[in-house]
Amino acid sequence: MKIIIAPDKFKRSLTGWEFCLTVEKCLKNSIPEVKVKKIPLADGGDGTLAALSTQMSDNKVGLTVKDPLFRSVSATYLYDETDKTAFIEMAEASGLRLLTEEEQNCFRTTTYGTGELVSDALDKGAQKIILGIGGSATNDCGMGMAAALGYQFLDKKGNTLEPMGKNLALVEQIDTAFVDPRLAKTIFEVACDVTNPLLGENGAAMIYAPQKGATDEQVQLLDQGMDHFEKILEKTFRKSVKDIPGSGAAGGMGAGALVFFNAELRSGIDLIKELVKFDELIKGADWIITGEGKLDFQTLSGKTVNGVLESALLQKIKVAVFCGWITLPQDALNSIGVTYAASVMERAQGMEDALEHTIPYLRDMVKEFTEKISKD
Repeated sequence: MKIIIAPDKFKRSLTGWEFCLTVEKCLKNSIPEVKVKKIPLADGGDGTLAALSTQMSDNKVGLTVKDPLFRSVSATYLYDETDKTAFIEMAEASGLRLLTEEEQNCFRTTTYGTGELVSDALDKGAQKIILGIGGSATNDCGMGMAAALGYQFLDKKGNTLEPMGKNLALVEQIDTAFVDPRLAKTIFEVACDVTNPLLGENGAAMIYAPQKGATDEQVQLLDQGMDHFEKILEKTFRKSVKDIPGSGAAGGMGAGALVFFNAELRSGIDLIKELVKFDELIKGADWIITGEGKLDFQTLSGKTVNGVLESALLQKIKVAVFCGWITLPQDALNSIGVTYAASVMERAQGMEDALEHTIPYLRDMVKEFTEKISKD
């Protein structure tokens, strides 16, 4: 029997690799002859770098950059010298996980550190950069990232603005005289796990800014600021990006990458599967075991589990889903190709217990699963 283990992380409790190791050990204890392949995945958000590093032999590069509040922080990215390709996760420099709850406020945060990672990759000789843009603490439309690469954002008096969300509304001119010329020669692909437009009720500010510490008033100001900023972008670059699906991802980082890097926005899970040759590795498998922290209707819009299910369906492979929490009804699970499902919350005595004892509960789920498939 061949089983593929291909999860996303369980936020706040379990990495994808920890999931793989736990499940593998349980499988081999119950089915000694089983052949296991571990392929932790991600959809472009935080955890993408960790997932890729287990499957690829690229060199890990570390450096000190600015965090979302302009403080120094250590960050890493992967660099493939042979292919001249860098894999950068913006959460390393501009992620919400870098801030305490009290510090979180995307009205005042920046993506400058992400731009520093891009600059370093260019220094290494990168000709292609793959950028994962989930898990951000920011809502600056990529203004900080661009500033780190030579773009200057000026107010009506010609003063240089600090690149953060609250200053989007003050930008009247973008000076491109000092932009790093290597950007024009570099291919950028952006791994994105949402399809939100830049503005409005489904846009970057309205949907995600409250999760990043913005008050109701600041959310309105950020949306208005991005509306103004987008008009300046269109005037400067002759390119409208506000309605492009994914332009609102990561606080408008999708829009910023489209304009400042001429990037291509791609489904994060599709891009990661392609990078690790997922469809090739699962050939001949009897089961794929996948999972993530929460399986809900949002999962069906480009999240990791959905990407796994799509690949499994094409190759007629059965899928078992082990999650922290499953809110989809059984008929919905059946309709998307889930053969077996179990969750931590079905067993736990509340959220705190679930987070603290994820691994023991996961072991229980795998044991029940192996007993069932052994009988079948």
